[in-house]
Amino acid sequence: MENSGMTHDTVPALVVAGVKSGCGKTSVALGLMRALARRGHIVAPFKAGPDFIDPGHHALAAGRTSHNLDAWMCGASGVADIYKRQTAGVDAVVVEGVMGLFDGFSATEETGSTAELAKLLDLPVLLVIDAASMARSVAALAQGFIRFDPRLRFCGVALNNAGSPSHAALLAEAFRAALPDIPLWGVLPRCSAIAAPSRHLGLVTAEDSPDLLPRLDALADWLEASLDLSFFHGIEPHPRQPDPTPHPGGPGGMIPPGGSRAAPVRVRAEPGIAVGVACDKAFSFYYGENLRLLEAAGARIVPFSPLDDTGLPEGVGGLYFGGGYPELQAEKLAANVAMRRAVREFCAAGRPVYAECGGFMYLMESLVDLGGKSHALCGVFPMTAVMGGRFAALGYREVTTRAASCLGPAGTVLRGHEFHYSRLAAVPDGLPAIYAMTGRGGFVAGPEGFVAGRTLGSYVHLHFGSNPAAAAAFVAACAEGT
Repeated sequence: MENSGMTHDTVPALVVAGVKSGCGKTSVALGLMRALARRGHIVAPFKAGPDFIDPGHHALAAGRTSHNLDAWMCGASGVADIYKRQTAGVDAVVVEGVMGLFDGFSATEETGSTAELAKLLDLPVLLVIDAASMARSVAALAQGFIRFDPRLRFCGVALNNAGSPSHAALLAEAFRAALPDIPLWGVLPRCSAIAAPSRHLGLVTAEDSPDLLPRLDALADWLEASLDLSFFHGIEPHPRQPDPTPHPGGPGGMIPPGGSRAAPVRVRAEPGIAVGVACDKAFSFYYGENLRLLEAAGARIVPFSPLDDTGLPEGVGGLYFGGGYPELQAEKLAANVAMRRAVREFCAAGRPVYAECGGFMYLMESLVDLGGKSHALCGVFPMTAVMGGRFAALGYREVTTRAASCLGPAGTVLRGHEFHYSRLAAVPDGLPAIYAMTGRGGFVAGPEGFVAGRTLGSYVHLHFGSNPAAAAAFVAACAEGT
């Protein structure tokens, strides 16, 4: 293993942040992860905020599960705990930021921002600036970001989207003249060929990108040709954490074996309560910490595919349906009549089931796609999801349960995030909805947290790190009667 610049007791670590969404920070973060992994380093990847899609790309780039770090959802101590656990035994740490460096839950303070996270973890920032159609102005922009919060540390700047070698030279000259004390890692040329394809909700998922590994290698080549990575090895390092339980993909996560994320891996050696987790191209949005907390509470994660399997795994005490893109797989999901029947019968039998966003949609009677075609689904909830051309809801959510559920007693409080393009055609009268929900603007109107027997479904992706007791309550509910 090449370990130039890395010692046995210390680990270089940074946050890759951007001046805005779409400036190239994801490309830089992925290219850096891939470049370091190709050199033989064990890289711990992280994503700031609630995003599910970027971590899937991180996992393939680094060969190790990526974990979300979100102080609003998990609190400062929760974030620090996740970070410490997942950096045990690694050689390098790369955290990809969210939106612009200072963007977060509020317009007037830093909660939920990349800047808050960098200070919480005492990590330096590599600032990525989209310098297209700019010259000396790039220096003014960089100065504004670097001086905005004196408590932030910057290890350098990467300028992106240079239109030509002469443009790159002009940008570098302007930056170095104005900010001689801030390392310029380099100027990246415009290269549309390496851009990752996108769709609604963000990048195309790793599961749906068979050519992703070559793209990641191309990103690493692009990065290494233009950035001086010796700056990374020169970062003031963090103490190395001991690695008491080495796992290739980290506990409770997804391992990327040769091309895509795989099903959740079982890390408990002793038998546990079997919990079926839907995991395929339709359902892949899971916080790694959610799965780890289920395992810590005694669960044995058993993956299954609503797309390809004809029945549920034997002996499972409960089911967990995460989010994803069921709308892109609607025909195949509908055609798997045997699985839909098995899920409906499992729910009708009173077994605990938790479903969020795409998983919640799968448990409805039907889904209407953008073309107006209706696809029959499980029919656990008597409602229909209708796809739209723009997002129907977006933002952080805090929920308080108004009745007991598979996640715990009435009054259970959890935090999460909501982002979806579908809406409910109608909510039937009399269908219990147990979430009292607030967002950035206060109380969120409309029913949420629907209950059918012991099945709980919602559009909100909850993070169990905000209340680990909910994970324990779900596992306990799954243990009843097994």
